[in-house]
Amino acid sequence: MTAVNNGAMRYRMGKLHALRLLGLMLAFAPVGAATAQGTAPAAKNPDTPAVTGTISGDVLKGVWVRPDGGYAIVIKGAGPSGQLDAMYYNPSPLPFAKAQASQEGAILRAFFEIRAGGYNGSTYELSYDPAVDRLKGIYYQAVAKQKFEVYFVRK
Repeated sequence: MTAVNNGAMRYRMGKLHALRLLGLMLAFAPVGAATAQGTAPAAKNPDTPAVTGTISGDVLKGVWVRPDGGYAIVIKGAGPSGQLDAMYYNPSPLPFAKAQASQEGAILRAFFEIRAGGYNGSTYELSYDPAVDRLKGIYYQAVAKQKFEVYFVRK
C-alpha cells in the first residue's frame, strides 16, 4: 500500500462492523474447496482456480475483503459475456450499477461501479493476480474525487 491510501484508512470499520462482515463471509462460505478444472499451472495456493483463455466465474467467485477497511465484494459467478453477479458490502449490502469481467491476454480484469448509498459513481478497476490470489487496482471515490491503490484478499 502507498501513501495514496492514507485517506482510506479513516474509514476503518469498528468491531461491530467486523462481526457483521464475519457473519456475511460465513453465510457465503463454500461448502467444499474450490479447485480448477483441467490441468493448470500451479499457483502458490493449490485451491486457487487457474485463469484460462475464457472468463471463468470460478476464478473470481467468492468473498473478497479489502484489509484496510473490511469492505467486501461478494461474487457469485460470471456470465459468458463477463457480466458478474456481485454485491458490495460496507458493511451494509449495496448493489453494483455495473459489475463486469474482461480478459486481456493473460490478465483478468474486473470493473465495478456503485451508485447507491452515497457512492454516486465510485468505481473499482481491479486485476486478478493468480500468483497471490488477489484482486488489486484502483478505487475511485467519486464524491471526494480521489483515487486509492487497493487490493482484496479472498476469504
